[in-house]
Formats: sequence, C-alpha cells, structure tokens
Amino acid sequence: MNQQNYQHHRKIDPLFHGVIALLSLITLIFSIMFFVQNLGSQWLLSLVLLLTTVTLVFLALMVRGYALKLQDRIIRTEENFRYYRLTGKLLDSKLSLKQVIALRFADDEEFPELVAKAVSENLSPDDIKQAVQKWRADHHRV
Repeated sequence: MNQQNYQHHRKIDPLFHGVIALLSLITLIFSIMFFVQNLGSQWLLSLVLLLTTVTLVFLALMVRGYALKLQDRIIRTEENFRYYRLTGKLLDSKLSLKQVIALRFADDEEFPELVAKAVSENLSPDDIKQAVQKWRADHHRV
C-alpha cells in the first residue's frame, strides 16, 4: 500500500468508481436510447427499463452516500475521543465536520496544537491537511 501524505491521501474504490459507476452510466445511456427509439411501439417496456435503471443508479449513489455519512460520524467521534484522551477536553464545537475529518491525519503530538490553530484561524480542511507535519495514514476509509 502506498504511503499516505497530502499529495496521496484520497481513496478511489476501483470497484465502485471504475466498474459500478461506469456500468451504471452505460446502462442509463442505453436505456434512454431504448426509450427514445421505442416511444411509439414498446413504450411501456422501455419506460419500465428506464425507471428501473434510474432507480438502480440512485440506489447505488444512496448506498455509497450512507456509507460515507456513517464514516464521517465515526471519524468525528474518534477524533473527539482522541482529543479528549490527549487534552482532557472535548473538541471545540466551532470546528466543522470537514475540519475534524481533515484533522484526523495529524499525529498525536501535533493534533492539539493544530486543533487550536484550526479554531483560531478558521483553517479550511485543505489548509489543515497542508499544515500536518507528521502524517497519520488512514487506510480504513470507505
């Protein structure tokens, strides 16, 4: 597995992004073409096929979205606990979820200072990631 750092930390899921998304797009395009070509003769069949395809595309996107939302909630809880463990305090409520998610890459040694800096300077998630000196990899993302 590649070492994570600021330049190399985003995760692409080959099965979802490469296969499922591509096949969904191709199926959607073909079902639209089939619907347009069969408006006069087999309009009911083509409508059912189109609606089924659209439903499956939305279902795939929703399932992926649910997993990402759950992951974000878990990260927020983990980072809040980590900050409590290191400082005896809870994370500042001024931090947005995206800021907390970006802070997860900071090592324990720099985490409390980076939290304080993120709150006082209202750093963007990208600025937080760039400020991390000792990168803490996260290989368990969805």
